[in-house]
Amino acid sequence: MEDKFKTFNDFYPFYLSEHQNKICIRLHFMGTGLVIFIAIYILLTFDLPMLILLPIFGYGFAWIGHFVFEKNRPATFQHPLYSLRGDFVMFKDVLTGKIKL
Repeated sequence: MEDKFKTFNDFYPFYLSEHQNKICIRLHFMGTGLVIFIAIYILLTFDLPMLILLPIFGYGFAWIGHFVFEKNRPATFQHPLYSLRGDFVMFKDVLTGKIKL
């Protein structure tokens, strides 16, 4: 199957269109923030068993947002790498005020 998105810049507007509910965006923000915090903790402490928490927080918060609040299917299933990047770009956009909560 040919991917309709040739670049991340082509994908990101679609990604944002799948995130209209503010609660979903907040859940993504919390999950991505926890992933960043835990990743830094792991790098500083070499507490490798904590790696299991990365996908639990990263996907758990986001998928609750999609299934419960957005009522749509996460883009992760069709575009996993673009979606992962989208999570971090949206996190930055919330931090910089480009996306309002």
